[in-house]
Amino acid sequence: MALDKLIHERVRLALVSALAVHDSLTFSELKALLETTDGNVSVHARKLEDAGYIACKKGFDGRIPRTEYRLTAAGRRALERYLGHMEALIRRVGGE
Repeated sequence: MALDKLIHERVRLALVSALAVHDSLTFSELKALLETTDGNVSVHARKLEDAGYIACKKGFDGRIPRTEYRLTAAGRRALERYLGHMEALIRRVGGE
């Protein structure tokens, strides 16, 4: 059983999970949900974007820069695989 090490990191798992239940989230919304710093959101989102797990769209809301993220189909499949591995591990350890 091989866990997806990219998603296994705490902030990245939280980021992907948040995007799995929302159509999209802005940088500020993710930062507030994850209760982390700008740098953490930026670095971890970039790693997930490079892997094709999330997509990033930059634009403006009036004159204010706006960065919006959404989960890609590849990201959703990766999250589902990860959760399946974790469930199997929990069953194995729990003796089921």
